[in-house]
Amino acid sequence: MRWWIYLALLPLAVIIGWFAYYPAVSAIFWSFFHWQPAAESTFLGFGNYVTMLHDQIWWTSFRNLGFIFVFAVVSWVLPLLAAELLISLKSLRWQFTMRTLLIIPMAFPGVVTALVWGFFYSPNDGVINQTLKALGLEALAQNWTGQNSTALLSLLFVGFPFIAGLPFLIFYSSLQNIPTEVLEAAQLDGVGRFARFWQIDLPLMASQVRILLFLAVVGTLQYGFVAYVLTQGGPDNATMVPILRMINVAFSGGDWGYSAALSTTLFLITIVISAVVVLARKRGSETTDGGAM
Repeated sequence: MRWWIYLALLPLAVIIGWFAYYPAVSAIFWSFFHWQPAAESTFLGFGNYVTMLHDQIWWTSFRNLGFIFVFAVVSWVLPLLAAELLISLKSLRWQFTMRTLLIIPMAFPGVVTALVWGFFYSPNDGVINQTLKALGLEALAQNWTGQNSTALLSLLFVGFPFIAGLPFLIFYSSLQNIPTEVLEAAQLDGVGRFARFWQIDLPLMASQVRILLFLAVVGTLQYGFVAYVLTQGGPDNATMVPILRMINVAFSGGDWGYSAALSTTLFLITIVISAVVVLARKRGSETTDGGAM
């Protein structure tokens, strides 16, 4: 193949460089300045990073991310249960029908889902409070996203029961790929359904679970869309996350240099955690292969 053919990739490389790499490198550069777009900027050195160390809201946002990550992992129980129940259907037609019905909500825009749940949580005419009042449980009705004790948990339940998502698809495809011979042998040995899950299904899904953990880490660090739509990080920073803190600092506070420092820090944290997860996954795969040998 002639070398000049690779010139056809040059326009794509320019587009990717300009729209993907340049903003990231630019953010790192401006994080050392009191950056004022379209105005003179003052070099601060590590001043923005020193400010970050004393930013209690910034560190509170990471504490909230910890709850979000744990909840995300625990919520895998429901899509895993749905995948196990679906794969147990003997009729392939019913499997296809139910699978389609379960994943159709993935086609809905995320903003629509967030706004619908915002209506559910409305303190006055929301579905949840109206249902509680109809059942005679007025004492339980409250402002779900407007008070510290329930705001974050309310955001985490957006999308319940969490079946229409990537974890369900990965679990279901993993179960589909289990060799029929293995399942038939287990059935002949009298292995029950519950025992099959622990002894066959779960071990064979180990690599997929590691992939999901990696995606959960990256997804949690990038979490912010639902919080922005429903609470804007409130009340009293109870639902604040790093992405929202960066947005507020830049667009509300006008401190673009400090926002760049926050984004650079989040970028480095994402890279480090992703590298650790990938290395752990690689080591786990090598250990599994070594054990198999």
